Amino acid sequence: MESLLQHLDRISEVLAVSRTPHVRSWDAVAVRRALQWARYMRHVHRRFGCHVPIRMELERRLQNRWKQEDGSGPAAVPGLTNFRDLGRCDILLSQRLLENRALGDAAFHCLLQQLFPGPGVPDAEEETLQGRLALLARRRAAVHLLRFHGFGENSAVQDDSLVKTQAELLLERLQEVGKLQAEGPSRLLNSLWESLPRNNLLEVVAAALLLPPSSPRPPKEELELGSPRTQGEGVHELVHWLLGKADIMATFCRSLSAALLTSVAGRHPELFQVYLGLLAEWGRHLHYDLQKGIWVGTEAQDVPWEELYGRFQSLCQAPSPLKDEVLRALEACKAQDGAFEVPGLSIWTDLLLALGSGA
Repeated sequence: MESLLQHLDRISEVLAVSRTPHVRSWDAVAVRRALQWARYMRHVHRRFGCHVPIRMELERRLQNRWKQEDGSGPAAVPGLTNFRDLGRCDILLSQRLLENRALGDAAFHCLLQQLFPGPGVPDAEEETLQGRLALLARRRAAVHLLRFHGFGENSAVQDDSLVKTQAELLLERLQEVGKLQAEGPSRLLNSLWESLPRNNLLEVVAAALLLPPSSPRPPKEELELGSPRTQGEGVHELVHWLLGKADIMATFCRSLSAALLTSVAGRHPELFQVYLGLLAEWGRHLHYDLQKGIWVGTEAQDVPWEELYGRFQSLCQAPSPLKDEVLRALEACKAQDGAFEVPGLSIWTDLLLALGSGA
């Protein structure tokens, strides 16, 4: 019994520390070990739940441990407080770590891997735990998982499992707040835009827009989660938000890679039309420099010729009808400019010539 009480003290201390700045020193090994302790406590809860004397002794130990020194009430940063908490010890620990911004990158990534381990065939115990942890992340800590840790090139976003996980969680969160209030999704996205690194948020938004439609959940699971059957509502809210924020949409189209935006354009026609309009607008800001023999901007923020060409080239490498519509738009702009065939007179002529030679 004394050994069990010592184990109880240890995991209770771990839970208390998990919501403090001290987790800054934790590494991946510490996270895995803490979760192992939490799972052991869940085992204790199952084993002794019907054993009244042991349960009462454990309960007494927990209550006494986290009283204030003067005995007036619970401590400010408690660990476990009652026997029932043992049954969800892993959930409590995961939630606190997800919400603790002091947790380092390596430890945070390790925690995500524990939450979403990817393909495999775990045993029944682990499968149950993963389901409970995933449910926690979707319903209680999705926003906290939108902490970003320096991802690489935008073109790699679609292959980054962590960004995909964040995208899934963002859609889940949008569905939840949308059920509570009509303006909830827009408020949430505006809040994220103001509080998070913007380029990283836009990467997650793009990944969310490219996620395949989720399959319908079994009726029982749907009742437990209390959420819609598909991610379609969340995607709709993202599209609506981008279309309603011209400055954010422009940043979205300028900051993300050409390949990524082409993929998004192929999935969402309304965003494609705005993107195509922005490209045309950016092109009109360029003028031909006779001395250098290139198209240049007058302002520092103008899109350079190389980038403009790269974005049109990416769109023209997409399958029809996307490619055909881009070429028609370029031909229409060329006609409005005077349908010149000589290089250097119309940027649209030069783009069509460059795209033709690059095909």
